[in-house]
Amino acid sequence: MEQLLGLFANPDADLTSLLARLVDEIRPADPHDFEGARRNLQALCYLLGSHPERRSALRGALARLARTHRQTDLYTHTGILPNTGFVSEAFRRIGHKLLPDVLDRGLLRTVLRAMFHRPSDRHWVVGVGEDTWLQLIDALRFDEAPASGTLPSSLTELLRSLRVLSYWIATCGLEPELLRLEPSLETYESPFVAQNRELMAYIEAYPGNWRQPVTCETDDRHLRVLFSQCQDVIERVRRNAARNGTSIRLTYHLQRLRQLLRRSEQLLDILSPLQADPGGATACPAIVSLFTQLVRDECLRNNLVKHWRQNTELIALRVTDNASHHGDHYITESAQEYRSMARSAMIGGLVIAGMACLKILLAKTDMPPLTGALTYCLNYGLGFCLIHILHGTVATKQPAMTANTIAASISEAGGKLRDIEALSDLIVRTCRSQIVAILGNVCIAVPLAALIALAILGISGESFTSAEKSRHLLAEQSLVHSGAVFYAAIAGVCLFISGLISGYYDNYAAYNRIPERILQLGWPRRLFGEERMRRVAAYIGDNLGALAGNLWFGFLLGGTTLFGQLVGLPIDIRHVAFSSAFVGIAFVGLDFTPDAWLFAWAVLGVAVIGFMNLAVSFALALDVALRSRQVAESQWKILARAVLAHLLRRPRDFFLPPKPTE
Repeated sequence: MEQLLGLFANPDADLTSLLARLVDEIRPADPHDFEGARRNLQALCYLLGSHPERRSALRGALARLARTHRQTDLYTHTGILPNTGFVSEAFRRIGHKLLPDVLDRGLLRTVLRAMFHRPSDRHWVVGVGEDTWLQLIDALRFDEAPASGTLPSSLTELLRSLRVLSYWIATCGLEPELLRLEPSLETYESPFVAQNRELMAYIEAYPGNWRQPVTCETDDRHLRVLFSQCQDVIERVRRNAARNGTSIRLTYHLQRLRQLLRRSEQLLDILSPLQADPGGATACPAIVSLFTQLVRDECLRNNLVKHWRQNTELIALRVTDNASHHGDHYITESAQEYRSMARSAMIGGLVIAGMACLKILLAKTDMPPLTGALTYCLNYGLGFCLIHILHGTVATKQPAMTANTIAASISEAGGKLRDIEALSDLIVRTCRSQIVAILGNVCIAVPLAALIALAILGISGESFTSAEKSRHLLAEQSLVHSGAVFYAAIAGVCLFISGLISGYYDNYAAYNRIPERILQLGWPRRLFGEERMRRVAAYIGDNLGALAGNLWFGFLLGGTTLFGQLVGLPIDIRHVAFSSAFVGIAFVGLDFTPDAWLFAWAVLGVAVIGFMNLAVSFALALDVALRSRQVAESQWKILARAVLAHLLRRPRDFFLPPKPTE
């Protein structure tokens, strides 16, 4: 490392490659070895402190780099989303991962990218701590450099970057989507525009001789107040969007605005102290903070996962929040609600029995694969929609809703478990409600499907299903004779996706004001009447998500088998309500004398299918709900222990409602 430092004294040396080699010396073998990186940096500090000529060479090389390379691009683009949109930026990141772009060698951003060229560099650069980087600045002894009365080139670049950022903030603050959700930006003076005027005055008043003391004209306090007001507007827009619906474009736009405001504040944190402290010591913490942030952002510049999470957070919150409101209806508390859930599940079981019989009839028609898959999709989708319209319940639809309700109750406590007993009781009530819903579906679907098969036998004289088909139906539900467990997990994924689709369409209806737009139609009002149209519009606004989710769930179930055939994979689905109905039909088809072991494995398979349907959809929905609300996953270990203790102490609560109090 000592010999490498000596090369910086050569005025013709390639500074970019030398700095990259210096970082290679500091970089630990394991990017998470923060202590190793810290030791390497401290060794560099020792060499700089022990060898004044090496220190002078590196300090002069850095100063020469700042004079000869353009810096504005680094401060205004690194870590800030471009104004192209979510999809365009996603494709750009994919393209640059496959084929790296060519950068201008005259940019300081190019130098930084060459120095920290590994995406994992962000871990140790941040992990060593800001104090270690401050020690490196102290070891370079910039106070030994000859003073100049003119404004250094680095400060000129910072001021130019601040001007660019201010113009972009003002432009973003006038976007139509912001004005729609926050009309006060048009009624009163927008802080996004006011900050631009104030910042221009700040830059004009910034002293040409940076050694002169600060004056009231260059005080940035009013400017920071305006930045704070801009942040307040963004939060109000976020709250309005959570209530009235949002879009990827809006969340992307708000994310970019926050980044622009944050970067402007970071540049002010550097510029302001330099006026009061010509030595620049008070500005060093802000410089280090910006440096580590820039390195981290450059390392993540093509990270698609980070881009996706940043810009879908509000949409995920909106989707899961909407689902959590619906989830309240799926969690019973009193004995009356428990009985109401059982009745609702029985309605669902009644319709499912008919859907199961209709599917077998459709299978007998020997339709082409695509036509058959489409009819299966319509059978599932329209049947689930009918259950919703009749106020019935499909048990497996509950987890995607109830998981969000549980996560929402935790997020109200700031992501921490403040009332473990209440949350434990909520989960107990959720389990109790889902168990009674499954029993309501199955206890009606099995005997009713069997009665339909028996009625067809009595009317036509022929079995609804042949003995071979009946044995095949039992084998398909069997725990050991088929991949029922894996297929049930696939159905659980479909349930989870349908829950997201429900939330998405509810968000779509709110964001695009679908009920209000329906009322704008003239001919339906004249044909059906004003009052009836208002009820129709209100019903669509409240139920569009549920109907769309149920319809798409049907298409997901019906299309999975066709997809497996197209790609040559043994992919299928198993849904507990349908599987139980098929067992009832097969029992009749085998003249009530099935093979005992096959029947037992089929019954056990139905139980496991139900568990997998619920567990997979619940786990996936809970994961999305937790991440969208930024709830710490570690809190769930505490909650799991509380639920287990409740089960051991009062197991009855998991299956039966509380006894009515006198």
